Amino acid sequence: MASKRGSWKTRYGFYLLAIGSACGLGNLWRFPYVVGENGGGAFILLYGLLALAIGAPLLIAELMLGKGTRRSVIVATQQMSAKTGVNFRWVGRLAVMVSIVVLSYYSVISGWVLHFLTQFLVSLFSSPEQLTDKTNLAALMSNGWLQLMLASAHILITVVVVVKGVQQGLERWIGYTMPLFAVLVIILVMRSFSLPSTPEVLRFLFYPDFSKLSWDSINHALGHVFFTLSVGFGTMVTFGSYMREEDHVPTAGFRVTIVDTVISLVAVVMIFPVAFQASNVPLTDPALMFEVLPKYLLGIRGGTLFGLAFFACLYMAALNASIGLLEVVVSNWVDAKKEMERGKATWYSGAIALMLTVLPALSSSIFKDIRVGGRSLIENLDSLLINWLLPLVALGILIAFNRGVSDKEKELGFVDKDKFVSYSMYPHWMFVLKWAGPVVIIVGLLLQVIGVFVS
Repeated sequence: MASKRGSWKTRYGFYLLAIGSACGLGNLWRFPYVVGENGGGAFILLYGLLALAIGAPLLIAELMLGKGTRRSVIVATQQMSAKTGVNFRWVGRLAVMVSIVVLSYYSVISGWVLHFLTQFLVSLFSSPEQLTDKTNLAALMSNGWLQLMLASAHILITVVVVVKGVQQGLERWIGYTMPLFAVLVIILVMRSFSLPSTPEVLRFLFYPDFSKLSWDSINHALGHVFFTLSVGFGTMVTFGSYMREEDHVPTAGFRVTIVDTVISLVAVVMIFPVAFQASNVPLTDPALMFEVLPKYLLGIRGGTLFGLAFFACLYMAALNASIGLLEVVVSNWVDAKKEMERGKATWYSGAIALMLTVLPALSSSIFKDIRVGGRSLIENLDSLLINWLLPLVALGILIAFNRGVSDKEKELGFVDKDKFVSYSMYPHWMFVLKWAGPVVIIVGLLLQVIGVFVS
C-alpha cells in the first residue's frame, strides 16, 4: 500500500486548488481567441456540451485513479500496467512531459502578463503618454532576453509556492488569492458590460451559426476542455491522490467542471467587449489581447486602475495554473524516486522548465524566422500539445483506468448511499468511460487530420 502522503486540510482547499489550476490563462487568454477563431456561438455551445458530457466524466476518472492508488500519474499507470499486463507506462510519462513543456511556454505568456501588470502599476505614478512604448507588445516580443527574464521570474515564484507543499504552499496560496480573483472578475465584467460594443459582442457569442464550424472545431473544443479542466496532464490524478477518504469524487468532479465552464463563459463576456471596442474585430489572434487592450485602457477614463485590476486578475490565474502544472512534475518525481526530498525535486523541476523556456521566449526575436504554416513556435507548440497530444494522453489514461480498475471498484468510488443522484448517474458515467469518451476523442482527432488535408 502507498506510504504516508500529504492531503488537503479541508475540502474547500481542494476545490480552490482544482478550480484555480483549471481556471488559468486557458480561460482568460486562450479560450476567447479560440472562440473567435471558431466562429463564436456555435463553438461555445459545442464546448459546453463536451465539457459536461466528456470532460466531467474523464475528470472524475482521473481523480478516482489518484485517490485509489495514492500516487501520481506515472506510478498510477505503472500499477495499472502491473494489474492488466498491458504497458500503460508511456501514458504517465507522456502526461508529465506535456505538463513540463506546457509550463515552459505558458511561463512566457505569463511573463507578458507580468510585464503589463508592472507597467500599469508604474502608470499610477506617471502619465500614460510615457508608457506608450513600454506597453507595446511588439517592443516586448522583439526583446527575447526580457521575455526570458520575465518567464524566469514567473517560474521562480511558482517554485517558491510549490516547494512549501500541499497545505503550507498550495492550499494556503490559493485560499488567499481565489476570493480576490473572483472579486476582480465581477468588477471587470460589470465594467465590460458598460461598453457600447457589448450588444454586438453578445450576439456573436451566443447566437450559434453552425456554418462557421470547421473540421477542426470538435477537437479544438475537446482539446480546450481537457486543457482548462487539467485533464490529460496528470494534474487531477495528482490532486486525487491528496484527497481524503471521505471525499466523494464525482461531486468534486462535477463541481469543478461547472465552475470552470462558467468562468470560461464569463471570460469571453469580460474580454470580448473590451477587445472589440479597441480593435473593431473579433478576437482571433492569441497576441491581440496584449496588443490592443493596454493602449485602449490607458486612453479611457479610469483605464489605469481597470488595467491594473485586469492584469492582476490575469496573473493570478496564470500563477494558479502554473502551480498545478509544476505540482504534477514534482509529485511524480517524488513518487518515482522515493529517496528524493520534495524541495530538491521542486527546484530541479523548475530548472528543467526554465531550460525549456529558452526556445519559446526567444521565438519572436532570435528565432522569429522559424515559422510553420505561418505560425510562430509558441503557436505551433500550443496547437501540437493541446489539440493533438493532450487528447491522446487523456485517451490513454482513460483506457488504463477502464482496464486497470474493476467495475466493482468504480461503483464503490462513484455511488454514495447518501446521494441518490449518484445511483442514476453511474450508468451514464460508465457509458461515457467505455464508449462515448473514446469514440468522441478518436473521431475528433480523425476530423482534425481530415481538416489538415482539406485546408
